[in-house]
Amino acid sequence: MNNDSKPREAVINEARELAKKSRISNPLIRAFLILIGFTSLALGIVGVFLPVLPTTPFLLLTAACFLRSSEKFYIWILTNKWFGPYVYKWRIEKKIPLPIKIYAISLLTLTLGSTIIFFINFFPAKIILTLIGFCVSYYIASFPSK
Repeated sequence: MNNDSKPREAVINEARELAKKSRISNPLIRAFLILIGFTSLALGIVGVFLPVLPTTPFLLLTAACFLRSSEKFYIWILTNKWFGPYVYKWRIEKKIPLPIKIYAISLLTLTLGSTIIFFINFFPAKIILTLIGFCVSYYIASFPSK
């Protein structure tokens, strides 16, 4: 993983400690979380190619599921060549890279805007969707950037 602030071994050690503290003991729930984790990972990968499907939230869900179910998979997602930097910035540093912020807010504006203009006729629903869009955009923008 290309990470300027910490070497790979430090990331792995930190992830291992966090995973040990967060692991759920019930094996059925752990298996379910692993299934959800890989499903959200697949959706995140599809989201790389389909702009309508966001990648980052699915990767974060994957990391959250793996954190509670499998130390091995959690370390794998954090150190993965393609997904690791996004997940690491969020899970460890609580940062969202600026290009991801711009992409997320742009996509949100495009999809909500087109829905409000072309598909919703009920005026109160248009207002509610607009408020939701502003709130989510503000929430995304409020996090520090890389």
